[in-house]
Amino acid sequence: MSTQPSPTLRILAVVVFNLLCYLVIGMEMAVVPLFVHLTLGYSAAIAGFAVSLQYLATLVTRTWAGNRIDTGGPKPVVITGLITGGLSGFLLIAAGYLAAMPALALTLVLLARVVLGFTESWIAVGAIMWNISRMGSERTALVISWNGVTSYGGIALGAPVATVLFSMHGPGAGFLGGLQGTGLLTALLLLGGVPFAFRPAATRPAAQTGPRPSVLSVLRTVLPYGLGLGCGSVGFGAVASCLVLFYTSRNWGGAALALAAFGGLFVMMRFVFARYIDRLGGGVIAGISMLLEAVGLIVTGLAPSPVLAGLGAGLTGAGFSLVFPALGVGAVASAGEASRGAALGGYSIFLDLAIGLSGPLLGLMARLEGYPSLFFVSASFAVLGAILSFWLHIGSGRTDRAVAPRSGGVRNPS
Repeated sequence: MSTQPSPTLRILAVVVFNLLCYLVIGMEMAVVPLFVHLTLGYSAAIAGFAVSLQYLATLVTRTWAGNRIDTGGPKPVVITGLITGGLSGFLLIAAGYLAAMPALALTLVLLARVVLGFTESWIAVGAIMWNISRMGSERTALVISWNGVTSYGGIALGAPVATVLFSMHGPGAGFLGGLQGTGLLTALLLLGGVPFAFRPAATRPAAQTGPRPSVLSVLRTVLPYGLGLGCGSVGFGAVASCLVLFYTSRNWGGAALALAAFGGLFVMMRFVFARYIDRLGGGVIAGISMLLEAVGLIVTGLAPSPVLAGLGAGLTGAGFSLVFPALGVGAVASAGEASRGAALGGYSIFLDLAIGLSGPLLGLMARLEGYPSLFFVSASFAVLGAILSFWLHIGSGRTDRAVAPRSGGVRNPS
């Protein structure tokens, strides 16, 4: 009998670093807008920008990460991301202690968000490509699905933890209370993962037989998939940047639980339905998913109570869940083997761009038109993304499936 670990266990050995990264992202998503808006006294638009700045930084550094992977391998990229992420935690600790000087504290928070954006791009892209290199390209859908499970599972776990830490104040709280507690836990999680990142074997990048494609060439290749991803990501930007402030504006409790519902249903959908990407095609799954996301956003905008708003956030997470892997299989396959890292980085840029721009713009819209309007606009983008996804499926000749259908799902990773 073979003693080789199961594919899922082999994937988990690397994807755990993505989990650590998104635990931190979930923690900051819950408390950074509260710190900027309530503690420092800045507007909702500035608070939304503080959240979205991380994704703008991720946008700028995605292709850098992809090129580093294609030239030097993914393992050093993941380790670098873990180390820089620890620095972002120390910046948050400093910002928490300097809250009496709002301008300086805000500057430190924004710098921490930029550093965390770098961390996200290098760990997320690095973990995916490290696992694809170890598992084979036929398991691309499985690898991307597990990355998503840990991404939004981490957000679901991190948000309530940080909310508890942020609520701890007083002389006895010390490093454990307020923003300082979130910063300390950020540093401990990411720096604590560095020694474990040296254990899985490194993989060699594929040999480059021709000139390396330019960034613009890669972006042109993945453009159709990236546009669909970007449309579906606006709804995530609405939830990430404005859901906590939406609850606060109505004097509702339970924003962290709503974020947990978003992440929890996201994870459940990945477990149950990821295998259908190979069976039905990525365009079909992405289209259906974004229609469900649109329903969730509309429910959130119309919700008269925190319970219904939380239900809408959960439906949004369920809808957004499969968008990235469904369109990502085609995006990665569209590039040559030696440029898969650059292709994944280029494809992911559209997610970063959508989230990075939607945060401040939706925050401004909330100030001018009220919070429900931003959820309705986000739903419109999701519908547009669904139409594009169905068109991609038809235009591809219904070949938008992974190489090996048996490996597309998380539940049966044979």
